[in-house]
Amino acid sequence: MAVVKTPQSGKVVLKVQTGVSETGSPVFKLRTYTNIRSEATDDDIFAVAAGLGSLQQHTLVEIVRQDINTLINQ
Repeated sequence: MAVVKTPQSGKVVLKVQTGVSETGSPVFKLRTYTNIRSEATDDDIFAVAAGLGSLQQHTLVEIVRQDINTLINQ
């Protein structure tokens, strides 16, 4: 039996630094964009996320892509 993966959807998370705590540690916030098409390429996702990051008031630190898949045992 083989396991078959079926892509469903995904999301992109932008991590931005919003400031510094009293102890000097950076403070981060996450901006999440859902319903990302599973067939979108990593290059396309990165380009759009970087564009969104440039519109943020705070500094973009990290871009994360999370894909959601269904696994079926056939």
